[in-house]
Amino acid sequence: PPLVHITAPECLSLEYYSLLPSHCSDYHFEYTECDALGSRWRVAVPNKADICTGLPDPVKGTQCTFSCSEGEYLNMQSQQCQKCAAGTYSLGTGVAFDEWDSLPSGFVTQGVNTNGEDVATDCSNSTWTPKGDYIASNTDECTATLSYAVSLKKPGTVSFDYFYPDNSIYFEFFVQNDQCQSTDSQSRWIKISESSWSKHRVELNSGNNVLYWRATTYTLLGSAVKPVMLRNIAISGVAYTSECFHCKPGTHSAKQGSARCAPCPADTFSNKGATVCHQCDRDKYAEAGSASCKPRPACTNSDFFYTHTPCDSEGKTQLMYKWIEPKICSETVKGAVKLPASGDKQTCPPCNPGFFVTNSSTCEPCDKGFYSNGTACSECPVGSEPVVGFEYKWWNTMPKNMRSAVFRREFSDSQQITAWEVAGEYVYTTPGDQDTDYLMLTLNVPGYRLPQSMTTDSERSELSRITFVFETVCSADCKFFFLAVSGNWNNDVVEQWRGTSRKQSYSYLIQSNSTTSFTWTFQRTEEFNMVRHNHRKYSADVAKIYSIHITNVLGGVASQCRHCALSSTKAGSACVPCPPGHYMVNGTGVCKSCPPNTFVRADQPVGEAACVQCGPNTETNKAHTACLSDCALDVETAGGAPLHYDFSPLANVSGFHSSPRFTNKGLRYFHSFNLGLCGKEGRVLATCVDNVTESGREVRGYICQSTVVPSDIRSQSVVSSQPFLIGDSLIGVTTDTALSGISSPNWLFPAASGLQDVIFYYKSLLSRNGCKHLSYLVFLLSNCSEGTCDGCTFHFLWESQHACPLCTKNHYREIVSACIQGIQRTTYVWQQPLQCYGGESLPAQKVSACVTLDFWLKFGVSTGTVAAVLLVTISCYFWKKTRKLQYKYSKLMMNSRGKECELPTADSCAIMEGEDAEDDIMYLSKRSVFKGLFTYSKKDHANVIDVLYITKYWLTNKF
Repeated sequence: PPLVHITAPECLSLEYYSLLPSHCSDYHFEYTECDALGSRWRVAVPNKADICTGLPDPVKGTQCTFSCSEGEYLNMQSQQCQKCAAGTYSLGTGVAFDEWDSLPSGFVTQGVNTNGEDVATDCSNSTWTPKGDYIASNTDECTATLSYAVSLKKPGTVSFDYFYPDNSIYFEFFVQNDQCQSTDSQSRWIKISESSWSKHRVELNSGNNVLYWRATTYTLLGSAVKPVMLRNIAISGVAYTSECFHCKPGTHSAKQGSARCAPCPADTFSNKGATVCHQCDRDKYAEAGSASCKPRPACTNSDFFYTHTPCDSEGKTQLMYKWIEPKICSETVKGAVKLPASGDKQTCPPCNPGFFVTNSSTCEPCDKGFYSNGTACSECPVGSEPVVGFEYKWWNTMPKNMRSAVFRREFSDSQQITAWEVAGEYVYTTPGDQDTDYLMLTLNVPGYRLPQSMTTDSERSELSRITFVFETVCSADCKFFFLAVSGNWNNDVVEQWRGTSRKQSYSYLIQSNSTTSFTWTFQRTEEFNMVRHNHRKYSADVAKIYSIHITNVLGGVASQCRHCALSSTKAGSACVPCPPGHYMVNGTGVCKSCPPNTFVRADQPVGEAACVQCGPNTETNKAHTACLSDCALDVETAGGAPLHYDFSPLANVSGFHSSPRFTNKGLRYFHSFNLGLCGKEGRVLATCVDNVTESGREVRGYICQSTVVPSDIRSQSVVSSQPFLIGDSLIGVTTDTALSGISSPNWLFPAASGLQDVIFYYKSLLSRNGCKHLSYLVFLLSNCSEGTCDGCTFHFLWESQHACPLCTKNHYREIVSACIQGIQRTTYVWQQPLQCYGGESLPAQKVSACVTLDFWLKFGVSTGTVAAVLLVTISCYFWKKTRKLQYKYSKLMMNSRGKECELPTADSCAIMEGEDAEDDIMYLSKRSVFKGLFTYSKKDHANVIDVLYITKYWLTNKF
């Protein structure tokens, strides 16, 4: 086209190309964005960025909710759904991702450091990595995220296959909508895979959805970690698909309208977009899902293995040889070996200890309370219990609680499921499909329980022990692993051996009841590239296990019995129990009652020593199996007045956590504690759980500990793992700083404020590594980091107003006011400083009537005056009486004068008629009243007798 220059003052020169219109036919159709009514238009879009004419006019498109079914696509020309042709497939309203040679368009992966900005960890390379048939996660302590954004026009689903064998990795899948709201935490955590691929499916809402696959490795021991693997990601609910996808090599679709392509079976192959799978030539083979065939190698001794048939009714077994499946070798090639003939029948080996031989020559476990040496079962005698466990030393059949499996990092649809095979005196690894396979033998253990009777301290410290005898013979860099799969997030590699190992024994002490299974894993080599074209180069390398013995297993069998303390401590005990609160006399079977307030310990010797006295301020429960506290306590003081405590408000389970801790790479975590202080039977126990693994194991007791990962590592939920009991029995409650060998150093706690601290002592029957006796002293954190200075004794301090003594009358005093206007007030106030809480309330003020001092003065004067008047009156009365008597006496004496020794005849001693009682008194002398009284009192005795005689004489004559 001609070039036109346009120039403007003080402006840049602009160049304009005038494009002549051209007719173009290279275009495709697209839909516009949907409007508010859910409508859209179909428009033609050139495939090249040219200006052209002759494009079809826009037409009304289908509704935004329109979609095609599986196996169909939308023909944009006719805007109708049509079936996919053979050799192709379509999800209809979905998309699928099954090829991972590179990261598909739309996927984003990144690695981030979740340990904080102050930790120098480079996570830029910690991403999800495509591996051809699948994509694998990282294995370091970084968080790798794989995301994919999709817009759904209607509700749909997302599904994918995953292999998640290692719980050292947190693996989660969640979806965020356009409001950045995530799926709930109940469905985001992916379950552990056992030994095969698993499928996960999640419902999706319409609208924008962002899918996240996130993996975070967390290991404290630095052991090797197996990555998470994903494949076959399928999403449904998209608007439409306008084309069908060709089947990838190794798959095919034989008919129209296929929703997916099926993999070619073994010994067949296919190219891209195949409708059928082609059979390989007879001298070639192909694995399932192969795109080509390979020449069959000559059969060797590494292509078959041997096993023993189960015992028949005659008690005979036979050695058998089998080809490794799938069989890829050829017996017709020069130099090939033939499958050996079956051996002669031989006598079956005996059953393992704890089992007996049935009539059909099979081995069955003895009943509970019985034991055997592998032939017949015998009942344990009275006063003994079976020593339960599992002891495998004869391998005619695989035990029911053991299984073998093959784990393969590289994708394969091989049907090989037998990794270990029995061989009479041992169990061994069979030749695998690939030398890089992990051949795993797993022993599942439901749990452990100590026998009720222990004889030595070493036995008391062993919860369980597993011992096995093994041997490896290798020509390459083989590895033999022994793993203890526990209830935390670690799949611990206990020990590993490289290369050839002579026949030897290995023993492992189990001190945690969280271990649930053990795995023996054998790998012939890790060099996959070397053996890509020769998968069985080292198939002759072998691992053998001759015997496995594990003790104190729940649900185990017994090979012997031991003496035990017959008590009723636990339900399901193998010993014949005595009644609650009784013990058995040594070897007699006679039960005797324990002293009051004692409990029976199963791990104590038989005899009276089995009765253990409860600690201070505790009482035994009804079953006499433990001592409890009712949360009430009385403490004597130096002043004599006891202090009363009530810890009931603190009895509910309380939780707290330690200061943050960090792994060697800076990953932060905490130790969380749950505490149930006291309470009677039926109380709520402190519980610590494991919410990482699918088992969901939990422990219960007075106080427990678990390891918690912060929420920023696991999004919206808290990760709790490694739960164990710190205290499961109460020793005593006291103010003493030492009890039963446990001390509470004063330097650990703040100085006392006038009141003694109340100390709850607990202990655990299970000990930790390095702790001969594991005991705990509980309240809330102290000077020692994490509440413990040596890892065995824990010290906590709990400061609370409810830990103060209850208030009593001794904690307040009364103040009495003066009497004002006849009213007196009594007020009660607390003694200071106040060192009590609750209990008795402060009494209300009392008001009483009172009398003032003026009243009592007036009352005293009045009373004195009345008493004086009364005294004078009484004196006068008695004075007058006395004078009358003197008068009468004088008259008698005067009448008797002149006649000695005779008494006059008296007419009357009484007052005569006409005499007035009030006659004037004749005074014989002028004496005072008081002197007269004195004289009268001094009359001699004779005068008194005379008066008496005179009176008698008068009375005699008168009558």
